[in-house]
Amino acid sequence: MTVIVRDLRPETPADVEGFIRVRHRALPYVFFSPASVLHGLSLSRPDAHARKLVAVEDGEIIGTAQLGLAQDSPEPGQGSLNVYVDPARTGRGAGTLLVRTAEEHLAAHGARRLFAWVLDEPAHRAFAERHGYRSSRSAHFLRLDLARTALPALQDPPPGVELRTAADFADDPHPLFALDAEAGSDEPGDIATEFTDYAAWVDEYWNHPHLDRELTSVAVADGRPVAFSVAHTHDGLYTTGMTGTARDHRGRGLAKLVKNDSLHRARAVGYPEAYTGNDADNGPMLAINKWFGYEICATEVRHVRELG
Repeated sequence: MTVIVRDLRPETPADVEGFIRVRHRALPYVFFSPASVLHGLSLSRPDAHARKLVAVEDGEIIGTAQLGLAQDSPEPGQGSLNVYVDPARTGRGAGTLLVRTAEEHLAAHGARRLFAWVLDEPAHRAFAERHGYRSSRSAHFLRLDLARTALPALQDPPPGVELRTAADFADDPHPLFALDAEAGSDEPGDIATEFTDYAAWVDEYWNHPHLDRELTSVAVADGRPVAFSVAHTHDGLYTTGMTGTARDHRGRGLAKLVKNDSLHRARAVGYPEAYTGNDADNGPMLAINKWFGYEICATEVRHVRELG
């Protein structure tokens, strides 16, 4: 049968379900729901030129792509495309069609450099290289067996620090935005980002349907958040979205403090496992996750292609 590529139709439940099914089969360490897929589509800013594509064969979605320009980067012309094909439906040309459609769209809107995450497996890396991409940095997916692993004992906060949750900032999350902007700017990565638009941050991150404000732990000192561990939950699944510390409070063990607090509370309410992701160059956070007992379950490699 012929494979065609088209835009995801958000008004069609079968499309959304097919998109999620393929992503979970290809990448079972990242969780999507209809609410999160629709949330992402609703946030598409015009300058991002973002699209979600699906590859369809005989009426069935067998591949997906997410693409767009990095509107939060101070350097223009940075584009990204992440292509995933159902592992049981490879070899039909779906991946190539998705890449070609994504590249043409991004190039038409000014992209000069393209970034794509590729699973660190020979077939996936060879596919990227055939399409002109060179390997760059790596990132790991990690899993912690919360039900069977003994977590480090809870520690009292150091003097002058108190533990709170993101729910305590429901009336005004601006202090969490300021911390996220600072901590996020120091994250290793190929594309530099700058959080400057508070309203956009509220829409994308604070109002994300998977954000669990009660399980997101926050360390507060001098009246402001200085460390946090962001929890996302959905359908019995728990994952850490980001753990960060303000620059002037690093070296005090606050990242361990907030993440340990969130993990203990997640286990107490019944979550059996925890997932997270780590840039391979983020040695401090990898060491923290190893201390908790996380194990690497898969690795992706960022690939880059220069256009023109």
